[in-house]
Amino acid sequence: MEQSMTLMSAQIQFIETRLCLIHIPLHLYATFLQPILQLLLPTASENEVQEPARPSSSHAGVAWTAQHPFVNISVTPIECSVACSRDSAKKLFVPVIESLDKAAQDQVSLATDEYVVIQVDGEGLEAGQRVLDLTSPLAMAGISLFFITTYFSDYILVPAKSKGQVVTALEKRGFAFEKQADAFVNQSHHHRNASSHSSFEVRPPSSPPPTSISELQVRTFALLERRHILPQVDSTIRLIQCAGRKDPSPNGSSINEAKLHLGLVKCLVNNPRFLSLTLTDTEPASLLLEKKLIPQFGSDEVLLGSKEDILIPITLDLRELPLESTGIVCGVAGKLVGGTTAGMKEAVEMSYLSTARAGTVMVGESELERAVEALRVGENGVKT
Repeated sequence: MEQSMTLMSAQIQFIETRLCLIHIPLHLYATFLQPILQLLLPTASENEVQEPARPSSSHAGVAWTAQHPFVNISVTPIECSVACSRDSAKKLFVPVIESLDKAAQDQVSLATDEYVVIQVDGEGLEAGQRVLDLTSPLAMAGISLFFITTYFSDYILVPAKSKGQVVTALEKRGFAFEKQADAFVNQSHHHRNASSHSSFEVRPPSSPPPTSISELQVRTFALLERRHILPQVDSTIRLIQCAGRKDPSPNGSSINEAKLHLGLVKCLVNNPRFLSLTLTDTEPASLLLEKKLIPQFGSDEVLLGSKEDILIPITLDLRELPLESTGIVCGVAGKLVGGTTAGMKEAVEMSYLSTARAGTVMVGESELERAVEALRVGENGVKT
C-alpha cells in the first residue's frame, strides 16, 4: 500500500461517551418527532417542545449545542437515524417504541451494542482521500464502523467492544496512543486507504478480513450487486454543509444559538427530505441540509459556510443487507477516489454520511455524473 502524507497533521481521539444507534422508518418519523426535539433541548419541558418559538435555556450556563458529548440526528430519503447516549435512548425513545403496536415496534431498530466515537481533526486533507485514509486501518482489521463528515471534523463510530482492536489497528499504521489524552497522534509519514460500515449488531466477520484494499472493494461491490443495491440519485435534493456561527459580541453567541435552535425545530417539524445534525460539547453544531431550508434560520448570519457550494447526495439503501455487513464505506470511497481518475482526471471530491441503514455520498453538482458512473461499475468493470 502506498504511503500517504494526507494525515500527517491529524489528531485522532476518543470522545468520552457510549452511543446507541436507532433506526426509525420514515412513515414513523412524526411519531418520534417529540423525543427528537427533546434530544436537542434536554431541559425543555413538554410545553416548550410543543411551542418551539421559545427555546429553553441551557442548564448550568452550557449552550444547548454542547449538552451532549456526541449526538447525530439524520433524516434522509431512506430513514431517520439517531445516534445518542444509551441513557437518552432509554429515556426518550424507548417509551415511544413501547407505545407502538407489535408490527410498528418490529420496524424500529434500537441497537443492543454500544458504540464509541473517534473524532478526527486535521488540516489540508483532501475530502475523498481522507475518507479512505482515515478508515483503512480499521477496514483491513475487519472492524465495522460508521463514518460521518461534518463541517469541522470527521467522526468514526466503532463498536465499544472493538475499542482494543481499534487501538491496535491504529498503532500498526503509525499512530502513538497517548493514554492520558486517550488520543492518537500520527508520528510518522504514514498511510491509510479505505473504510467499512455495518448496520446494527456487530459480529465477527463470516470470512477472513481482506488482504488488500482492492480485494475489499471487490467484495463490497460483489455484495451490492448480488443484493441489487444501486446508487440512488435525486438531483432535486441540493445540499449545503454548514455550521452554527458564534457571534464575538457579548450576547451574540446566545442570540445565534437561539436562532439556530428555532431554525432546526422549524426544519424538523416540516418533515425535511434531507437533514443531518451533529452536536458535540467541543464544537459548534454542524449541519448538512437542503439549501431551500436556509430561510428557516431567518438570516445567513446564523450559519457559517458557503451557501453556493451545492452537494448532491448519492444514496445506497442498505436495509436489505445482513446486519453484520462491512466494507461499504471503503468500497464506495475506493471507487470514487480510484475509479474516477481515468484519463488522469482528478478524483471526485466527496464526503460521507453513515446512517443506521444507509450510506450517503455527497459530491459536487459538476462531479455527479462521473461519481455515479464509477459507482455503477461492477466487480468485473462492467456497468451494473
